[in-house]
Amino acid sequence: MDTVDVTLGTHTVPVPKGGYYDRFRMNSDLDEVARDPRVSDVSFFRSIPKTVVESPIGTTLTPNFYYRNSTARLTYLAKTGAIRSRLPRELDPLEVAPGIGLAFVMFFRYDVADIDFYTEAAVGAAVRPARHGHVGFADLATALGNNHLYAYVMSLPVNTQIAQVRGHDGYGFPKWVTELDVDIDAARTSARVANDTGGTDIALTARTPKQKHYPSGSKVGSLTSYTQIGDDWFSTLSQTNVLASGVQLLPRKVDVELGNGRVSDDLRSLETIRPLQFEVATEVQIALHLPAPISVATRS
Repeated sequence: MDTVDVTLGTHTVPVPKGGYYDRFRMNSDLDEVARDPRVSDVSFFRSIPKTVVESPIGTTLTPNFYYRNSTARLTYLAKTGAIRSRLPRELDPLEVAPGIGLAFVMFFRYDVADIDFYTEAAVGAAVRPARHGHVGFADLATALGNNHLYAYVMSLPVNTQIAQVRGHDGYGFPKWVTELDVDIDAARTSARVANDTGGTDIALTARTPKQKHYPSGSKVGSLTSYTQIGDDWFSTLSQTNVLASGVQLLPRKVDVELGNGRVSDDLRSLETIRPLQFEVATEVQIALHLPAPISVATRS
């Protein structure tokens, strides 16, 4: 594949020649995107205006649009004490029962996006909204079905340099580049993250839960992730437009291999108890906004 070099802040990274980033620099023509045979609909994006902002990666447009993607998320019950030990002191775990919280591992395949094709994995935990105060336990069904979740991410490897630089410098996420394969269709879901030596860090294989199809705009949700850049706190909003997804509760046939590496170490550190829910979206669209500064409670 031919590439061209582009500058993001102090970094120079390759991108596909003639790809979306090379042609549009984050300002994609939605009429042209609509003609891409891989993209089924762009109406979700027409209602979300882009704005020009200054950022650590230079002048850019936000949000970042992902036009055709698939995702898989395995949610676990996990020990609150273990989750809390991995969180900055300003954040609190979301508890669904005394001493029980929610941890997750996720895999993403971005087939058509403003920054072109890439894959990604994540390990993190559900948290309470910043400055939420002390409240009782979250209802489990509500926590799992909530259309607006809050999370803190510990690992976020990707397989392209532009995704790493934008994610690390622009968003403050713990991103690095590695070999990362994600394949999701209506029959099968598989993913593998390589470690520094090429061995398996983490891998997942499972049958894809039966998919239900949704009209664009009828199943819209969001995820807010918290990051700390220097001494400042930020929240990153990710809006999702689900077009096809399925869920399996208390999954028994999801094969997760924990090898050696940063992702598997982070998942082990959360002391998961059992898988609670396996959710796969074979088609989802995403608008990822640049981080916004927030105020968090200061704790000693």
